[in-house]
Amino acid sequence: MDFIPVNEPLLDGNEKKYLCECIDTGWISSEGPFVKEFEQQMCITAGRKYGIAVSNGTAALEVAVQALGIGEGDEVIMPTFTIISCAMAVTKTGAIPVLVDSDLYTWNMKADEIEKKITSKTRAIMIVHIYGLPVEVDKILALAKKYNLQVIEDAAEMHGQTYNGKPCGSFGDISTFSFYPNKHITTGEGGMVVTDDEELAERCRMLRNLCFKKDIRYVHDELSDNYRFTNLQAAVGLAQLERLEEFVEKKRWMGRYYSEKLRDIEGIILPMEKEDYADNIYWVYGIVLDKDIRADNRTVQQLLTQEGIGSRTFFWCMHEQPVYQKRGLFVNESYPNAEYLARKGFYIPSGLALTKEQMDKVIIKVDKVIQRVRE
Repeated sequence: MDFIPVNEPLLDGNEKKYLCECIDTGWISSEGPFVKEFEQQMCITAGRKYGIAVSNGTAALEVAVQALGIGEGDEVIMPTFTIISCAMAVTKTGAIPVLVDSDLYTWNMKADEIEKKITSKTRAIMIVHIYGLPVEVDKILALAKKYNLQVIEDAAEMHGQTYNGKPCGSFGDISTFSFYPNKHITTGEGGMVVTDDEELAERCRMLRNLCFKKDIRYVHDELSDNYRFTNLQAAVGLAQLERLEEFVEKKRWMGRYYSEKLRDIEGIILPMEKEDYADNIYWVYGIVLDKDIRADNRTVQQLLTQEGIGSRTFFWCMHEQPVYQKRGLFVNESYPNAEYLARKGFYIPSGLALTKEQMDKVIIKVDKVIQRVRE
Protein backbone atom coordinates (compact mmCIF):
# COMPACT_ATOMS: atom_id res chain seq x y z
CA MET A 1 0.00 0.00 0.00
CA ASP A 2 1.41 3.37 -1.04
CA PHE A 3 1.43 5.76 1.91
CA ILE A 4 0.38 9.37 1.24
CA PRO A 5 2.42 11.68 3.50
CA VAL A 6 0.86 14.66 5.22
CA ASN A 7 3.20 16.93 3.28
CA GLU A 8 5.58 16.68 0.35
CA PRO A 9 7.19 19.86 -1.04
CA LEU A 10 7.32 20.71 -4.72
CA LEU A 11 10.93 21.20 -5.86
CA ASP A 12 10.79 21.04 -9.65
CA GLY A 13 11.65 24.66 -10.49
CA ASN A 14 15.08 26.31 -10.44
CA GLU A 15 16.14 24.77 -7.13
CA LYS A 16 18.73 22.39 -8.65
CA LYS A 17 20.10 25.08 -11.00
CA TYR A 18 20.65 27.57 -8.17
CA LEU A 19 22.14 24.94 -5.85
CA CYS A 20 24.60 23.95 -8.54
CA GLU A 21 25.57 27.61 -8.88
CA CYS A 22 26.33 27.70 -5.16
CA ILE A 23 28.56 24.63 -5.47
CA ASP A 24 30.27 25.78 -8.66
CA THR A 25 31.13 29.19 -7.19
CA GLY A 26 31.97 27.90 -3.71
CA TRP A 27 29.44 30.24 -2.08
CA ILE A 28 27.67 27.94 0.38
CA SER A 29 27.90 29.92 3.62
CA SER A 30 25.81 32.74 5.02
CA GLU A 31 27.96 35.23 3.09
CA GLY A 32 26.73 34.05 -0.31
CA PRO A 33 24.88 36.37 -2.75
CA PHE A 34 21.63 34.36 -2.79
CA VAL A 35 21.01 35.31 0.86
CA LYS A 36 20.76 39.04 0.16
CA GLU A 37 18.70 38.46 -2.99
CA PHE A 38 16.27 36.19 -1.13
CA GLU A 39 15.93 38.75 1.67
CA GLN A 40 15.18 41.49 -0.87
CA GLN A 41 12.59 39.42 -2.72
CA MET A 42 10.85 38.40 0.50
CA CYS A 43 10.68 42.07 1.47
CA ILE A 44 8.95 42.85 -1.81
CA THR A 45 6.51 39.98 -1.24
CA ALA A 46 5.78 41.07 2.33
CA GLY A 47 5.71 44.80 1.65
CA ARG A 48 8.61 45.48 4.02
CA LYS A 49 11.85 47.47 3.78
CA TYR A 50 14.27 45.16 5.58
CA GLY A 51 14.64 41.38 5.73
CA ILE A 52 16.95 39.31 7.92
CA ALA A 53 17.17 35.63 6.99
CA VAL A 54 17.76 33.25 9.90
CA SER A 55 18.15 29.52 10.49
CA ASN A 56 14.47 28.68 11.14
CA GLY A 57 11.09 30.13 12.09
CA THR A 58 11.70 29.64 15.81
CA ALA A 59 14.93 31.62 15.52
CA ALA A 60 13.02 34.37 13.70
CA LEU A 61 10.60 34.69 16.63
CA GLU A 62 13.42 34.68 19.18
CA VAL A 63 15.36 37.35 17.30
CA ALA A 64 12.21 39.47 16.92
CA VAL A 65 11.34 39.34 20.63
CA GLN A 66 14.92 40.09 21.69
CA ALA A 67 15.28 42.90 19.17
CA LEU A 68 12.24 44.66 20.63
CA GLY A 69 13.89 44.63 24.07
CA ILE A 70 11.21 42.49 25.70
CA GLY A 71 12.56 41.05 28.92
CA GLU A 72 12.15 40.01 32.54
CA GLY A 73 8.65 40.60 33.89
CA ASP A 74 7.19 41.96 30.66
CA GLU A 75 3.94 40.47 29.39
CA VAL A 76 3.19 39.50 25.80
CA ILE A 77 -0.39 38.71 24.80
CA MET A 78 -0.68 35.77 22.39
CA PRO A 79 -2.99 32.86 21.50
CA THR A 80 -2.88 29.69 23.58
CA PHE A 81 -3.61 27.70 20.40
CA THR A 82 -0.30 27.88 18.55
CA ILE A 83 3.08 26.19 18.27
CA ILE A 84 5.34 26.35 21.33
CA SER A 85 7.93 28.42 19.43
CA CYS A 86 5.78 31.50 20.00
CA ALA A 87 5.65 31.10 23.78
CA MET A 88 9.25 29.92 23.97
CA ALA A 89 10.53 33.07 22.27
CA VAL A 90 8.83 35.05 25.05
CA THR A 91 9.76 32.91 28.07
CA LYS A 92 13.44 32.65 27.03
CA THR A 93 13.76 36.38 27.70
CA GLY A 94 12.12 36.11 31.13
CA ALA A 95 8.90 37.64 29.86
CA ILE A 96 5.47 36.08 30.44
CA PRO A 97 2.97 34.93 27.79
CA VAL A 98 -0.57 36.07 28.52
CA LEU A 99 -3.00 33.82 26.69
CA VAL A 100 -6.20 34.34 24.71
CA ASP A 101 -8.75 31.77 23.51
CA SER A 102 -9.45 31.01 19.85
CA ASP A 103 -12.44 31.28 17.56
CA LEU A 104 -13.87 27.81 16.83
CA TYR A 105 -14.23 28.45 13.11
CA THR A 106 -11.34 30.69 12.02
CA TRP A 107 -9.06 28.96 14.58
CA ASN A 108 -7.39 32.31 15.25
CA MET A 109 -7.00 34.27 18.47
CA LYS A 110 -10.17 36.16 19.45
CA ALA A 111 -9.24 39.79 18.91
CA ASP A 112 -12.21 40.96 21.02
CA GLU A 113 -10.77 39.24 24.12
CA ILE A 114 -7.36 40.91 24.02
CA GLU A 115 -8.13 44.25 25.68
CA LYS A 116 -9.19 42.72 29.00
CA LYS A 117 -5.78 41.01 29.18
CA ILE A 118 -3.81 44.25 28.98
CA THR A 119 -2.08 45.35 32.19
CA SER A 120 0.61 47.83 33.16
CA LYS A 121 3.17 45.09 32.41
CA THR A 122 1.98 44.43 28.86
CA ARG A 123 4.68 45.23 26.31
CA ALA A 124 3.48 43.56 23.14
CA ILE A 125 0.80 41.60 21.33
CA MET A 126 1.86 38.63 19.22
CA ILE A 127 -0.37 38.05 16.21
CA VAL A 128 -0.24 34.43 15.03
CA HIS A 129 -2.14 33.61 11.84
CA ILE A 130 -3.30 29.99 12.10
CA TYR A 131 -3.57 27.47 9.24
CA GLY A 132 -5.06 29.61 6.47
CA LEU A 133 -7.06 32.67 7.53
CA PRO A 134 -5.46 35.80 9.03
CA VAL A 135 -6.21 37.21 12.46
CA GLU A 136 -8.42 40.34 12.64
CA VAL A 137 -5.40 42.57 12.30
CA ASP A 138 -7.11 45.99 12.32
CA LYS A 139 -8.61 45.43 15.77
CA ILE A 140 -5.22 44.45 17.20
CA LEU A 141 -3.35 47.33 15.62
CA ALA A 142 -5.94 49.73 17.06
CA LEU A 143 -5.42 48.27 20.54
CA ALA A 144 -1.66 48.50 20.17
CA LYS A 145 -1.93 52.17 19.24
CA LYS A 146 -4.36 52.87 22.08
CA TYR A 147 -2.09 51.31 24.73
CA ASN A 148 1.27 52.04 23.09
CA LEU A 149 2.14 48.36 22.63
CA GLN A 150 4.53 46.68 20.24
CA VAL A 151 3.16 44.18 17.70
CA ILE A 152 4.93 41.01 16.61
CA GLU A 153 3.32 39.29 13.64
CA ASP A 154 4.00 35.57 13.18
CA ALA A 155 3.23 35.04 9.49
CA ALA A 156 4.96 31.63 9.34
CA GLU A 157 2.01 30.02 7.58
CA MET A 158 0.92 32.97 5.46
CA HIS A 159 3.25 33.18 2.44
CA GLY A 160 1.23 34.93 -0.24
CA GLN A 161 -1.79 35.62 1.98
CA THR A 162 -3.30 39.09 2.39
CA TYR A 163 -5.47 40.87 4.94
CA ASN A 164 -7.78 43.44 3.33
CA GLY A 165 -5.49 43.39 0.31
CA LYS A 166 -2.29 44.04 2.26
CA PRO A 167 0.36 41.31 2.55
CA CYS A 168 0.53 39.26 5.72
CA GLY A 169 3.97 39.94 7.14
CA SER A 170 3.56 43.70 6.67
CA PHE A 171 1.83 44.48 9.97
CA GLY A 172 3.12 45.82 13.25
CA ASP A 173 6.66 46.56 14.38
CA ILE A 174 8.17 43.29 13.20
CA SER A 175 7.03 40.13 11.43
CA THR A 176 8.42 36.63 11.02
CA PHE A 177 8.26 33.82 8.48
CA SER A 178 9.17 30.12 8.50
CA PHE A 179 10.46 28.13 5.54
CA TYR A 180 10.01 24.64 6.97
CA PRO A 181 9.25 21.96 4.29
CA ASN A 182 5.48 22.16 4.84
CA LYS A 183 5.31 25.89 4.11
CA HIS A 184 4.30 27.42 0.75
CA ILE A 185 7.93 28.52 0.39
CA THR A 186 10.50 26.13 1.80
CA THR A 187 14.27 26.16 2.26
CA GLY A 188 14.30 22.88 4.22
CA GLU A 189 14.82 24.78 7.43
CA GLY A 190 14.91 28.55 7.58
CA GLY A 191 13.12 31.71 8.63
CA MET A 192 13.09 35.46 8.22
CA VAL A 193 12.45 38.60 10.22
CA VAL A 194 11.04 41.57 8.32
CA THR A 195 10.50 45.15 9.47
CA ASP A 196 10.32 48.76 8.27
CA ASP A 197 12.53 50.04 11.11
CA GLU A 198 16.18 50.40 10.06
CA GLU A 199 17.57 50.37 13.62
CA LEU A 200 15.47 47.33 14.49
CA ALA A 201 16.71 45.57 11.37
CA GLU A 202 20.32 46.29 12.25
CA ARG A 203 19.78 44.90 15.73
CA CYS A 204 18.25 41.74 14.24
CA ARG A 205 21.31 41.30 12.03
CA MET A 206 23.55 41.53 15.08
CA LEU A 207 21.42 39.08 17.07
CA ARG A 208 21.50 36.67 14.13
CA ASN A 209 25.29 36.52 14.27
CA LEU A 210 26.40 36.01 17.90
CA CYS A 211 26.20 39.77 18.56
CA PHE A 212 29.52 40.47 16.88
CA LYS A 213 30.41 44.14 17.12
CA LYS A 214 30.76 45.98 13.82
CA ASP A 215 34.17 47.44 14.55
CA ILE A 216 35.73 44.57 16.55
CA ARG A 217 34.55 41.16 15.40
CA TYR A 218 35.37 38.97 18.40
CA VAL A 219 34.41 41.38 21.17
CA HIS A 220 30.84 41.08 22.53
CA ASP A 221 28.78 43.45 24.66
CA GLU A 222 25.87 40.98 24.86
CA LEU A 223 25.06 37.37 24.04
CA SER A 224 23.05 35.82 21.26
CA ASP A 225 23.05 32.58 19.27
CA ASN A 226 24.22 31.65 15.80
CA TYR A 227 21.05 31.96 13.74
CA ARG A 228 22.73 32.34 10.35
CA PHE A 229 21.09 31.26 7.08
CA THR A 230 23.15 29.66 4.32
CA ASN A 231 23.50 30.51 0.65
CA LEU A 232 22.32 26.97 -0.13
CA GLN A 233 19.06 27.57 1.71
CA ALA A 234 18.60 30.94 0.05
CA ALA A 235 19.12 29.40 -3.39
CA VAL A 236 16.25 26.97 -2.79
CA GLY A 237 14.10 29.73 -1.28
CA LEU A 238 14.60 32.05 -4.23
CA ALA A 239 13.57 29.31 -6.67
CA GLN A 240 10.49 28.64 -4.56
CA LEU A 241 9.59 32.30 -4.27
CA GLU A 242 9.58 32.63 -8.06
CA ARG A 243 6.50 30.37 -8.04
CA LEU A 244 4.63 31.72 -5.03
CA GLU A 245 1.62 32.93 -7.04
CA GLU A 246 1.33 29.50 -8.66
CA PHE A 247 1.64 27.77 -5.30
CA VAL A 248 -1.06 29.93 -3.70
CA GLU A 249 -3.41 29.25 -6.59
CA LYS A 250 -2.83 25.51 -6.28
CA LYS A 251 -3.36 25.54 -2.51
CA ARG A 252 -6.66 27.34 -2.90
CA TRP A 253 -7.75 24.90 -5.58
CA MET A 254 -6.84 22.00 -3.29
CA GLY A 255 -8.84 23.54 -0.45
CA ARG A 256 -11.91 24.04 -2.62
CA TYR A 257 -11.66 20.51 -4.01
CA TYR A 258 -11.40 18.92 -0.57
CA SER A 259 -14.35 20.98 0.69
CA GLU A 260 -16.51 20.07 -2.28
CA LYS A 261 -15.89 16.35 -1.80
CA LEU A 262 -15.97 16.25 2.02
CA ARG A 263 -18.85 18.61 2.82
CA ASP A 264 -21.54 15.91 2.87
CA ILE A 265 -19.73 13.73 5.43
CA GLU A 266 -21.58 13.96 8.73
CA GLY A 267 -19.61 14.53 11.90
CA ILE A 268 -16.88 16.90 10.67
CA ILE A 269 -16.44 20.66 10.46
CA LEU A 270 -14.46 21.92 7.46
CA PRO A 271 -12.32 25.07 7.19
CA MET A 272 -14.02 28.38 6.49
CA GLU A 273 -13.66 29.31 2.84
CA LYS A 274 -13.32 33.02 3.52
CA GLU A 275 -13.77 35.89 5.93
CA ASP A 276 -14.68 39.47 5.06
CA TYR A 277 -10.99 40.37 4.99
CA ALA A 278 -9.42 37.33 3.24
CA ASP A 279 -9.98 34.14 1.28
CA ASN A 280 -8.54 31.04 2.95
CA ILE A 281 -5.05 30.18 1.73
CA TYR A 282 -5.32 26.58 3.05
CA TRP A 283 -1.75 26.31 4.31
CA VAL A 284 -3.00 22.96 5.56
CA TYR A 285 -6.44 21.45 5.16
CA GLY A 286 -7.78 21.09 8.68
CA ILE A 287 -10.81 19.13 9.86
CA VAL A 288 -12.51 19.37 13.25
CA LEU A 289 -14.60 16.51 14.63
CA ASP A 290 -18.15 17.36 15.59
CA LYS A 291 -19.16 17.22 19.26
CA ASP A 292 -21.31 14.18 18.54
CA ILE A 293 -18.22 12.13 17.75
CA ARG A 294 -16.69 10.74 20.92
CA ALA A 295 -13.34 9.88 19.36
CA ASP A 296 -10.49 12.39 19.57
CA ASN A 297 -8.13 13.46 16.82
CA ARG A 298 -5.41 10.99 17.79
CA THR A 299 -7.79 8.07 17.36
CA VAL A 300 -8.73 9.31 13.89
CA GLN A 301 -5.06 9.85 13.05
CA GLN A 302 -4.21 6.24 13.99
CA LEU A 303 -7.04 4.93 11.82
CA LEU A 304 -5.94 7.07 8.87
CA THR A 305 -2.40 5.76 9.23
CA GLN A 306 -3.75 2.21 9.00
CA GLU A 307 -5.44 3.25 5.75
CA GLY A 308 -2.19 4.64 4.33
CA ILE A 309 -3.00 8.30 4.89
CA GLY A 310 -0.69 10.70 6.70
CA SER A 311 -2.20 13.24 9.05
CA ARG A 312 -1.24 15.50 11.90
CA THR A 313 -3.11 16.66 14.96
CA PHE A 314 -3.67 20.37 15.59
CA PHE A 315 -1.48 22.38 17.97
CA TRP A 316 -1.61 21.61 21.69
CA CYS A 317 -2.55 24.58 23.88
CA MET A 318 0.17 26.57 25.63
CA HIS A 319 -1.68 26.56 28.97
CA GLU A 320 -1.68 22.74 28.88
CA GLN A 321 1.99 22.30 28.06
CA PRO A 322 3.68 20.22 30.81
CA VAL A 323 6.88 22.25 30.57
CA TYR A 324 5.02 25.44 31.49
CA GLN A 325 2.81 23.80 34.10
CA LYS A 326 5.99 22.64 35.86
CA ARG A 327 7.10 26.27 35.96
CA GLY A 328 3.86 27.34 37.59
CA LEU A 329 2.53 29.20 34.57
CA PHE A 330 -1.14 29.32 33.55
CA VAL A 331 -2.39 27.79 36.81
CA ASN A 332 -6.14 27.03 36.65
CA GLU A 333 -6.44 28.73 33.27
CA SER A 334 -8.93 27.29 30.79
CA TYR A 335 -9.63 28.20 27.17
CA PRO A 336 -12.48 25.93 26.03
CA ASN A 337 -12.39 26.66 22.29
CA ALA A 338 -8.65 26.11 22.02
CA GLU A 339 -8.91 22.95 24.12
CA TYR A 340 -11.60 21.62 21.80
CA LEU A 341 -9.55 22.36 18.69
CA ALA A 342 -6.49 20.71 20.21
CA ARG A 343 -8.42 17.51 20.93
CA LYS A 344 -10.71 17.35 17.92
CA GLY A 345 -8.72 18.96 15.10
CA PHE A 346 -6.35 17.36 12.61
CA TYR A 347 -5.18 17.98 9.09
CA ILE A 348 -4.90 15.70 6.09
CA PRO A 349 -2.32 15.59 3.25
CA SER A 350 -1.98 19.13 1.94
CA GLY A 351 1.50 19.41 0.41
CA LEU A 352 2.09 21.12 -2.91
CA ALA A 353 3.30 17.89 -4.54
CA LEU A 354 -0.03 16.16 -3.80
CA THR A 355 -1.84 14.96 -6.93
CA LYS A 356 -5.58 14.91 -7.63
CA GLU A 357 -5.47 11.12 -7.66
CA GLN A 358 -3.92 11.11 -4.21
CA MET A 359 -6.51 13.59 -2.98
CA ASP A 360 -9.30 11.34 -4.23
CA LYS A 361 -7.81 8.47 -2.25
CA VAL A 362 -7.54 10.68 0.86
CA ILE A 363 -11.21 11.67 0.51
CA ILE A 364 -12.35 8.02 0.30
CA LYS A 365 -10.28 7.05 3.35
CA VAL A 366 -11.39 10.05 5.43
CA ASP A 367 -15.01 9.15 4.70
CA LYS A 368 -14.36 5.54 5.72
CA VAL A 369 -12.64 6.50 8.97
CA ILE A 370 -15.25 9.07 9.97
CA GLN A 371 -18.03 6.57 9.34
CA ARG A 372 -16.19 4.13 11.58
CA VAL A 373 -15.79 6.53 14.52
CA ARG A 374 -19.44 7.58 14.20
CA GLU A 375 -20.68 4.00 14.74
